[in-house]
Amino acid sequence: MMAAMYRAVTRQIEVTVEPNFVPEQSSADRSRFFWAYTIVITNSGDETVQLKTRHWIITDASGRQQEVKGEGVVGEQPILAPGERFEYTSGVPLTTASGFMTGRYQMVSESGERFEIDVPTFSLDSPDSKRVLN
Repeated sequence: MMAAMYRAVTRQIEVTVEPNFVPEQSSADRSRFFWAYTIVITNSGDETVQLKTRHWIITDASGRQQEVKGEGVVGEQPILAPGERFEYTSGVPLTTASGFMTGRYQMVSESGERFEIDVPTFSLDSPDSKRVLN
């Protein structure tokens, strides 16, 4: 099964996400399903920016939502000069076999302007989940 790639661009900053189900850290019997996701942030603009905070909304297949806010990503607040990219991998557990995540990063430009960029909404699908199209 090929992983899906999701993409959003805000103010010339591109965020791509590639989620992957991790079967060895999951157990349907214990209602534990785990995904790793790799995010690449690319600054295609002409000003240096820094990622300051993250805000995630994680929704499972039952509609339960979990909100996560915090400083930086994976313990870092990366600075991206024009043309630079930052890549990291993190993970998320759910109690259902599918769900989705969406989020935003707060950035600050070198001139001190704070602004938010979108993380594309991405789907978390395990091989155990039944795909339903509305």
